[in-house]
Amino acid sequence: MVKQQYAESKQVGNKMKMTPSEAIVETLVAENVKEVYGIVGSAFMDMLDLFPTAGIRFLPVRHEQSAAHMADAYTRVSGVAGVVIGQNGPGITNMVTSVAAANQAHTPMVVISPSAGTPTIGWDGFQEADQVSIFQSITKETVRVTHKSRVADCLRTAFRIAYAERGPVLYDIPRDLFYGELEDQILSPRQYRVDKRGNGDPAAISDAVTLLQQAENPVILSGRGVVDADAVDVVSKIAEHLTIPVAVSYMHNDAFPADHPLAVGPIGYMGSKAAMYTLQEADVVLAIGTRLSVFGTLPCYDIDYFPKQAKIIQVDINPRNIARTHPVEIGIIGDAKSSAEAIYEQLEKSVPKRKSNDERLTAVSKRKQDWEQELIDLAMVEGEPINPRRALLELTKALPENTIISTDIGNVSSTANAYLKFTQTRRHIAALTFGNTGFAYPAALGAQLAEPSSPVVAIIGDGAWGMSLHEVSTAVEQNIPVIACVFNNKSWAAEKKNQVDYYDNRFIGSDIEAPDFTEVAKSMGALGYTIEQPEAIAEVVNHVLQQRKPAVLNIMVDGTQLAPPFRKDALKMPTRLLDKYKHLDYETWGK
Repeated sequence: MVKQQYAESKQVGNKMKMTPSEAIVETLVAENVKEVYGIVGSAFMDMLDLFPTAGIRFLPVRHEQSAAHMADAYTRVSGVAGVVIGQNGPGITNMVTSVAAANQAHTPMVVISPSAGTPTIGWDGFQEADQVSIFQSITKETVRVTHKSRVADCLRTAFRIAYAERGPVLYDIPRDLFYGELEDQILSPRQYRVDKRGNGDPAAISDAVTLLQQAENPVILSGRGVVDADAVDVVSKIAEHLTIPVAVSYMHNDAFPADHPLAVGPIGYMGSKAAMYTLQEADVVLAIGTRLSVFGTLPCYDIDYFPKQAKIIQVDINPRNIARTHPVEIGIIGDAKSSAEAIYEQLEKSVPKRKSNDERLTAVSKRKQDWEQELIDLAMVEGEPINPRRALLELTKALPENTIISTDIGNVSSTANAYLKFTQTRRHIAALTFGNTGFAYPAALGAQLAEPSSPVVAIIGDGAWGMSLHEVSTAVEQNIPVIACVFNNKSWAAEKKNQVDYYDNRFIGSDIEAPDFTEVAKSMGALGYTIEQPEAIAEVVNHVLQQRKPAVLNIMVDGTQLAPPFRKDALKMPTRLLDKYKHLDYETWGK
């Protein structure tokens, strides 16, 4: 009877009497929200009580930071904005890191943020914090509910901005405003937000086509926007029409199929040398759906590959990103798919499809082959017990083509950028440029919830694993069959490499003593395996994939085989001026 009455109250477009909690939940239902992530709290319990009847699953995590990482990945895979919630004060502030990461990753998300009740605001009461001020610089907007009659309206505003500006929005609601009575209507999303964007200025599109037609060595750089807009097919058509090699932006290896003859791989830290040398020669760069981040275009392998003289055509949905980091010849503010379609349509009309440029295809193919061989050669160097590159190579060979892979930040996780290849979109879920550790595992859980039928694997270093292993109990409790591949070198290896190269092997704070991760996983109810031979990786992976249970693979890798420093641009050899520190000056080393 209760369910029937609740269902009958859902009359979209008609005003009806509701409680604020009901108005919020019905707005979530209209937005196709299936899961909400967080930790139970008294502040929102009245709303929480409605979730099961509304068909919304509450996913309780062990730490609120994990909640927003889960929502972030869920959104990247499903396209539906993730929703998180926590107790006012500490529950919400625990999400600061993961919301900041989602903001820098351009991931639509709504943070339902209960705050102190209106009668007590400003008294520094129990669990009170100025959450709006805290989140202002790490969200696209902070929306405050000022009256119970506005709860649905303000939530619609939060979703509208989250989708329009591609990022998280804080929906701040004093905890007493979940209660009471109001009269409102539940609108469908089409009534208050527009998802489709235009294709940009027609004159700019025309100029872009002319520039591409005249270019001798054009290169396409495909980014996250291409994935979000489902634009890979049309980008492929542009590339094929003019025989243009296609690179993908940093840590978006799924933005163009790796098996395409014109694909050259990712740029950025530990990316593809084939992509870097190809981009270095470009006279025109068509950058679609990428902000051309500073970190993602820094030199790597001592190759200063981003072309200084090339004419850049940048297509981005956000006008703030046009020419933000690199000067452009043509800026196009538009949806990646719509803009790419407009470019392709004009190319078809005005530029005859070029005969296959065999010379360029051969050069692309040769560079890719050389890079693939280099990766294999580097991986086959013996390690004690396993060369981390060998572990990555064996892991990627063992995984099915449709596997979703999340990667953390750190030495091995970032080296994975060179080894990860995808033929489908929404498969690569990376920590990106906020660079916080502890991302990959909760992100993998969110990705698995978004696509239950696909295998999902998280690549994590043992340092980052210490920040996220508590969520194994979440995976077990909720039956989320993610495979955590923990690359265990007993160190914060990225920082250790800095201490090798810049601080004469003085290791301070970079060594890790940790419990047996295999036994910890088993104690939480997951499958656990320790791997010390590279040949065992494929066998264990295949076994675990068949089990479809949460699993932790504790892969023991060599702690001396380290990737180049992340931030050569920000590090200098140490100099010391005080006598007591002179022995630490780099000029004294070896004397």
